[in-house]
Amino acid sequence: MTDHLDDRFDDIAQRTLAHYERTAQQFFAGTIGHDVSQNVAALLGAIEGPAPFTLLDLGCGPGRDLKTFSTLGHRAIGLDGAAEFVAMAREHSGCEVWHQDFLHLALPEDMFDGIFANASLFHVPSAALPGVLAALHGALKPGGVLFSSNPRGHNEEGWNGPRYGSYYDYPTWERYLVAAGFVPLRHYYRPEGLPREQQPWLASLWRKPH
Repeated sequence: MTDHLDDRFDDIAQRTLAHYERTAQQFFAGTIGHDVSQNVAALLGAIEGPAPFTLLDLGCGPGRDLKTFSTLGHRAIGLDGAAEFVAMAREHSGCEVWHQDFLHLALPEDMFDGIFANASLFHVPSAALPGVLAALHGALKPGGVLFSSNPRGHNEEGWNGPRYGSYYDYPTWERYLVAAGFVPLRHYYRPEGLPREQQPWLASLWRKPH
């Protein structure tokens, strides 16, 4: 049964990644101007201790936020499952970028002060999410912070065109993170200043206990 599930998850991941491989240049052009400074500031503001920080940009895509972190003086490392994005992120940011599938993460233990998962973890099937969160928890230093931003929903999941997604409300997302050993810090909805029905993004911050 486990092998069957693993094969199904791998198929989901590969089909989703294939979409990003095919549309990498369009994705870069369409997202390079997105303002996620609120999210960047939220992660950096929640990390304890002196900067510069060692940060992992999980699902870094073409490297927009990776370059931001590096420009701010931090040691930023990217990770993406799409080989085209990995190459683009290295060129755009000048940072180290790892080519890894979220379902098969091989991360150093206790390395990162912060992990930035902006619009990436929602692609993980819910049944595979605990394993992914465990890997992220292990990769953070004690006291380190995980930031996530996902399109919110009512806990439905499935295919949205060529991409797979899981769309959580906050209570369900919190249960997954707490079960993985994280302590909730705060959450908010984006974009700022709009009625809730016009805020499709759920952003949240979580600490690995000391």
